[in-house]
Formats: sequence, C-alpha cells, structure tokens
Amino acid sequence: QAELLATADESLVKLTRLVDNLLDMSRLQAGALTLHVAPTALEDVLMRAVDSLPDPYAPVQPLDLDTAPPVLADPPLLERVLANVITNALRYNAPGAPVLVTGSHHADQVEIRVIDRGPGIAPQDRDRVFLPFQRLGDTDNTTGVGLGLALSRGLAEAMGGSLEVEDTPGGGTTMLLTLQAVPQTRIEEPGIARLERSAER
Repeated sequence: QAELLATADESLVKLTRLVDNLLDMSRLQAGALTLHVAPTALEDVLMRAVDSLPDPYAPVQPLDLDTAPPVLADPPLLERVLANVITNALRYNAPGAPVLVTGSHHADQVEIRVIDRGPGIAPQDRDRVFLPFQRLGDTDNTTGVGLGLALSRGLAEAMGGSLEVEDTPGGGTTMLLTLQAVPQTRIEEPGIARLERSAER
C-alpha cells in the first residue's frame, strides 16, 4: 500500500507539472501570460527550484551565485525555468557527476549557466531542442514530453532575457540563461561612496 501511494503521489506530481507546462505554453503563445517582475535573488530562487525537483537530493551544485546581483524577474516563473533546465541537465548528465549552476555579472546582465557532463547537443540540433514536444535521441516518453526547454525559453524571453545552448568545455551541455541585472545607482555621501541597488529600469 505504501509503495502504491508513493507511486500515485509521484504520478500526480508529474501530471500536475505537465498540465502547468501546457497551460503556461498556451498563455505564452496567446500573449496572455501575466508577469510580476521584481528584483529577485538567484540563490533563493535556485533553492526553491531544487526543492521542487522530483528528487530534491539530486546532485546540484551552485557556484558563485552569491556574487551575482539580483535580477529583474518574476520569481515563480524564474523558479520554473531553473527547475525545467536543471531537470533536463540531470536527465542527460554523466552518472555521478553534479549539475553545476553558476552566476556571473556582465555590465547590465547576469548570466546563469546550468552545466552538465552529458553527451552534448550538436550545433545543428540546438534550435530544435527548444521546439515543443521535441526530445533529441529519446524514444522514452515516460519521463517527459519535451515541453520543458521550449517553455523555459519562452518564459526567459517574456522576462526580457534569453536561453541559449553552449558546449561544456571537456564535454557536455551548458544552458545559458541571461537576465537583466537590477540597476545599480552610485550615491555619494560625505566621505563615503556606496552602491545602492535600485529596481527602477
């Protein structure tokens, strides 16, 4: 009975995630997705994204996220993007290798990389992985239907960012998520120069 209940619970989680993805994809395509963009700390969102994974103890290793400034994003939607991209990386990652999540700040943008050590994606296939219902080299439909990356790119673009594919040096795939950093305003005080973050565009 315990095994049956656990299986039913897991199936319900997968079905709920699928329905949510389908609904959000429909809203994106219809231009009806409501966004609530605000300054968002990457570490907090990543923690929630990992907790939402089917296996919250999956080997996901954050690096340098605490050094990146907050980004302008819709926190629940950014959580969905990270969860989908990390789930995809875990699916194709080399056994025993952690999925790395890094953050870096460049001018007015923050780059988040989700790095795996899997087989990689050929250059000619990189646009196709972002099409709905596409899963390269995979005929097993029990672990997903190929909506995650398509939805993730759509949500990233809706938040004013982008999602692209890079090679992982030494082998593998890196998903590069780029978002706008919260602008920084320099305020001069007597004898003190300090940076104050501002959410204003």
